[in-house]
Amino acid sequence: MPAIFFGHGSPLNALQLNEWTRGWAALGQSLPKPCAIVSVSAHWYGSGTAVTAMAAPATIHDFGGFPPELYEVSYPAPGDPGLARRVATLLQPTAVELDHEWGLDHGTWSVLRHLFPHADVPVIQLSIDARQPPAFHFELGRRLTSLRDAGILVMGSGNIVHNLHLYAWGRYQAEPFDWALRFDTEVRSLLTGANDAALIDYESLGADAALAVPTPDHYLPFLYVLGQRTLGEQVSFPVEGIDGGSISMLTVRIG
Repeated sequence: MPAIFFGHGSPLNALQLNEWTRGWAALGQSLPKPCAIVSVSAHWYGSGTAVTAMAAPATIHDFGGFPPELYEVSYPAPGDPGLARRVATLLQPTAVELDHEWGLDHGTWSVLRHLFPHADVPVIQLSIDARQPPAFHFELGRRLTSLRDAGILVMGSGNIVHNLHLYAWGRYQAEPFDWALRFDTEVRSLLTGANDAALIDYESLGADAALAVPTPDHYLPFLYVLGQRTLGEQVSFPVEGIDGGSISMLTVRIG
């Protein structure tokens, strides 16, 4: 099973048909149907590592100020408590809490309702421990590689470039900032060159990185997917583009 990082962008993408959501839908149609999904979303970012372990995770509307119809969206995919326990075992010696309260946040369901619109694939979420350095998150991703052989999709959801302070709110034709394009291009180049060390130590990549990743929450899910790559495995970019000048919608497929 491939491993995929999605640039999810605005929660409104859950409702919209645009170049990115059409790309997600096409990708879902081209993939072998997974037996389950493990999602790492930028929006479950806190203290410690946890995995959702309930049979029926709730659809979380973790945002404010959007149209009422967005709050009515439900993505009723089942959970998988057995897979949650398996993930906790694979991540040892890291302590993993089996969580029964979080559910599926919009970083997960805004993508999945286009990727697998019937919500018939079990989904669990893995949290991001904000206290840990990037290398920790890459290593956790590496510990999950065996799931791919079992037909399980490991996905990350965030944005390679995510600067909301400079986002062109309401201006749909905003031109991408030069630094956003440069960092997006550099990440692609480092990926195709298999330079994992530079991608993990992204803060060393200069001023463009500082603007593109002012906070780590939307970048770190990418490292979990990067950790899935095996030697010589193909990397592709089935969806791309910059939204609002400062949000990269790049999708990274490994395998």
